[in-house]
Amino acid sequence: MNWNFLDILDIVFDALELFGSNSSSDLSYHEKPKKYFTEKLSAVFLFSSGVLFFFVFKDPLSSEKYVQTLIVASLIGAAISFLLFFVLHSLEKYYFKSVFQWLFFSVSVLSFFISLVLWVYFKSGLFV
Repeated sequence: MNWNFLDILDIVFDALELFGSNSSSDLSYHEKPKKYFTEKLSAVFLFSSGVLFFFVFKDPLSSEKYVQTLIVASLIGAAISFLLFFVLHSLEKYYFKSVFQWLFFSVSVLSFFISLVLWVYFKSGLFV
């Protein structure tokens, strides 16, 4: 059997990489691990939707068909959210480590887009 010196080095380096790989050694000194990115993004969405809901509901709403307006705005916000979820799923970015992360992210995105549509509807004056 004909052994090549580079084949032996390749086997040795593969074995060292297998036994010596450490997740902390893969990161450089200046890189930080991306922990809790989903929770932070969900919290930002939830906070911003709370602010938008406050601006929408702090004054009495001047709409003739109040319930119908809320339902239509909620459906539009849900459609935009589902479109975002589909795009994330198509890009293979819509996966979560736990059910809590999935629910927290989904509910916060839904509430953000519903509050955004309501804010645009009531505060912009385009539709009233």
